[in-house]
Amino acid sequence: MNSICVFCGASAGDNPVYRAAATEMGSLLGKSGLELVWGGGHVGLMGVVADAAVSASGHVWGVIPAFMEARELAYRIDPAAPGSAELLSVDSMHTRKAAMAARADAFVAMPGGFGTMDELFEILTWAQLGLHDKPVGLLNTQGFFNPLIAMVEHMRAEGFVKAQHADLIHIADTPQALLASLRTAFDARSKAPDA
Repeated sequence: MNSICVFCGASAGDNPVYRAAATEMGSLLGKSGLELVWGGGHVGLMGVVADAAVSASGHVWGVIPAFMEARELAYRIDPAAPGSAELLSVDSMHTRKAAMAARADAFVAMPGGFGTMDELFEILTWAQLGLHDKPVGLLNTQGFFNPLIAMVEHMRAEGFVKAQHADLIHIADTPQALLASLRTAFDARSKAPDA
């Protein structure tokens, strides 16, 4: 496992615990040599996780649509930072999601809004359809995803989501525990006979 795609908010949220979790996630990625793949923004949790990874001597690879660059939302690369950053400018949100998915070995959703949910559910749908077999995780900081986890269980109980598809989601309360779970799943997938 060489890269983790992180989906998270363009806002930092109202509770400082979300910013702390994003800082911890980025720092862990940078220190462990895992490339951060993300939406290329400098605002909100997106900027926090990228700054933390670069500060920990990591490499970040962002994808940002041109219309967001025009709004000056693109990550600002500091040549003096200990880590490194690359940005890819693309034509649409669809192209952005496809590029992030192609680059990543696993996915993490952190607290966020509609965009984060869109990215999470698209990548889960692709896994359900067999378009990829990369692990997907939720960083359940302060129980943020508890209502979503309950909804997934409700969909499963009502016959709309199969158990094996609900089980695609790895859930942990801390970045360290989630990365360990994703690495275990990635390694198991890599060792599978049909991998």
